[in-house]
Amino acid sequence: MTTLGDDLADSHPRRQRLGIAGALLLSVPALVVRFTHPDIPHPAEALIFGLAIVGAAFLLSWAAEVAQIDIGAGLAIAILALIAVLPEYAVDFVFAWKGGEAYQAANYMGCPPLDGTGESPCSLALANMTGANRLLIGIGWTMVVFIAFYRLRKTGRIRKGVPWKGVQLDREHAIELSFLAIATVYSLSLPLKHSITLIDAAILVTIFVLYTVRVARAPAEEPHLVGPARYIGGFRTPVRRSVVIGMGVYAAIIILLCAERFAEALVASGQSLGISEFLLVQWVAPLASEAPELLVAGLYAWRLNTNAGLGTLVSSKVNQWTLLVGTLPIVFAISSGSLHGLPIDAVQREELFLTAAQSFFAIAVLLNLRMSLREAFFLFGLFWVQFLLGGLVPEHLHGIERVAVGVVYMILGTWVLVGERRAIRPLLHDGFRAPYAELANRTGGLEQAVED
Repeated sequence: MTTLGDDLADSHPRRQRLGIAGALLLSVPALVVRFTHPDIPHPAEALIFGLAIVGAAFLLSWAAEVAQIDIGAGLAIAILALIAVLPEYAVDFVFAWKGGEAYQAANYMGCPPLDGTGESPCSLALANMTGANRLLIGIGWTMVVFIAFYRLRKTGRIRKGVPWKGVQLDREHAIELSFLAIATVYSLSLPLKHSITLIDAAILVTIFVLYTVRVARAPAEEPHLVGPARYIGGFRTPVRRSVVIGMGVYAAIIILLCAERFAEALVASGQSLGISEFLLVQWVAPLASEAPELLVAGLYAWRLNTNAGLGTLVSSKVNQWTLLVGTLPIVFAISSGSLHGLPIDAVQREELFLTAAQSFFAIAVLLNLRMSLREAFFLFGLFWVQFLLGGLVPEHLHGIERVAVGVVYMILGTWVLVGERRAIRPLLHDGFRAPYAELANRTGGLEQAVED
């Protein structure tokens, strides 16, 4: 096993220092704009604050990785799960909070746009959440498989014309998949409702808490650090801890200062450019907040540590599909001063169905803890098919492509589920009951055997 000491031998200190400096510098223009209030176009403002959030997200990601050296396994998992998705939460909470204010201003009779035009902030909150979740699977999970396949072909470890079974996860990742499966089954009921209620919030947050308690029992392990995190991990203990705390605090401040301005500028940019603010919020905002996770997973895959790459993204999906979805109605209720749930309109029902259906298919694919190249192409292709169809379908037919692709996800997921039904019981046993000593019999890595 590669150790931290081995990794530090080729950490390229100068390159890593430049990376950290670059992430810090991305926030400087945003701070200037935030406190001087210059009159600049909305698209430029969105770009400036978006880049600041990207930089802060990278700092948080590196700090969270290095913190694993000093924090016990259980506490690390609980804290890092929250830190890793803070940028995504911050942007989404802005829309949920504004949605609550709009709902209260409308005397609890709906969630209208705050300025009387454009999209409802409630719709934008759900758009940001569904976009982030679909991006994580459609781009993130599949990216790990594609990069691994390319690297193996490049190094001659698999030959042209020889089928490759794909990326195999360790048995312990059955825990994430089992809890994700429970959350996904429950989430399939959300499109049937008129709001995501506080009861839904309690159930989803409870699933996250139970997941956290389960993974908190994992034995401590030396983390596999890459990039700037690996460089910082080589500092002397007092210096390392000070740097990690400083990076975390600075990044959190930047996110808190920029999240609302970024969200407002993004919506205003859509209105001024004649571009759907719904699409901007659904795809541009998640790309900014998810960039560090995707990059780290890509680096793991490039180094052929695919278990860490895919496993990290599966864990992030659990966080987003439980804690993020569950906390949105809580933020909305606090903002609106009521116990009402976050309203769901017709478009958002379709979005929720499509997102839940994608999750259902992805879980079915990973029932055997393996994702093949063909399965990755299905997930990647369907993601882009729906995305492109959304721009090609006439406006009066919008929504048909979301439902149609969602149905395809459900059919494919059911087909895979039936074919892999013998893997369900072992997966749930490993996910909910098996002790970590039993799960230590690992099978993760790069499966290169010829398919039957």
